[in-house]
Amino acid sequence: MKMKRILYILFVACLAQSVSAQPAVRRNAQQQQPRSNADNMTTRARIDFPTAAPMSEDVVWRRDIYRHLNLEDDANAGLYYPVEPLGSQMNLFTYIFKQVMRGSRNGGIDAYEYRMDGNEVFTDSARIKPLNFLDNYHIYYERVNGRGIRIDNSDIPSREVKGYYLKESAYYDQGTSTFHRKVVAICPIMTREDDFGDVGTPYPLFWIRYDDIAPFLSKQMIMTSNLNNAATMSIDDYFTRNMYKGKIYKTTNMLGRTLAQYCPTDSAMAREQRRIEKELQDFEKTIYGDPALKDSLDSIAKVNVDGDKKVKTKATRRSRNAVKTRRSQGSSGSSAPRVSVRRERH
Repeated sequence: MKMKRILYILFVACLAQSVSAQPAVRRNAQQQQPRSNADNMTTRARIDFPTAAPMSEDVVWRRDIYRHLNLEDDANAGLYYPVEPLGSQMNLFTYIFKQVMRGSRNGGIDAYEYRMDGNEVFTDSARIKPLNFLDNYHIYYERVNGRGIRIDNSDIPSREVKGYYLKESAYYDQGTSTFHRKVVAICPIMTREDDFGDVGTPYPLFWIRYDDIAPFLSKQMIMTSNLNNAATMSIDDYFTRNMYKGKIYKTTNMLGRTLAQYCPTDSAMAREQRRIEKELQDFEKTIYGDPALKDSLDSIAKVNVDGDKKVKTKATRRSRNAVKTRRSQGSSGSSAPRVSVRRERH
């Protein structure tokens, strides 16, 4: 009887513990539900709108370049207009802003703070909170039902975002024997004028990973020509084909210095930018064979061939002269010894 009573008490205790654990399990499942939905939506977006393959981590050569894209440049103007959405058309910042406000838990993307050193850090501690971001930059929003927020398109500061910082990796993929230039991260720059309206102050807003936004950009079209308004392409194709234009302001180096820190003048910075661009172009040429080197080798080969022809021509003339001399000597009946000529091999 004692053994049965002990077993009964243990059974009741286990049953009570399992019942008390069910709410916690239900709460954990509810907390994990939004993240799993976000993962599913991201996977679905990548399947429906495939993007370029990510960069491999074991490449044999890579150089990271930071560029400043000015949206007033004709090559980048397609990323700026329209400043307010017109139907399904919207500029790059409006699209990024909407996805950041949704957040990764609701099928959007995450943004990460812009640090004072300008380097991007994609960690949980650097992830920005949408409401704090709106409050810090005085962007008007309304609360809906005490939970969500609503932001009118006219309140999105897309008109003030006139530039981007862009991180680009130029690398050689030994697996496919190809050279690529891939966009890694993007940072929108908002320019706001002061109270006197003199000079606008730039505010780098946040960094985002390009691979996070690429599936969404692959379905957003922009105009690429002023002459032909029917010439359009997706924003993802625009970045994948490196159609943007931007000046280099920094490279990844061991000292962590920008060009402005070791170039004392504007002309020195311009020379340094041209030097870096030329280094990238020269490396891409030497991978598949430098055309200038090929031309020089062809010219050397041509000189060798022409030289052989000249040598052979001189030898032929000498042999003909020798034959003429021998014939003339033989016809005169002279007892002079015959002259033999042996052609040298070349």
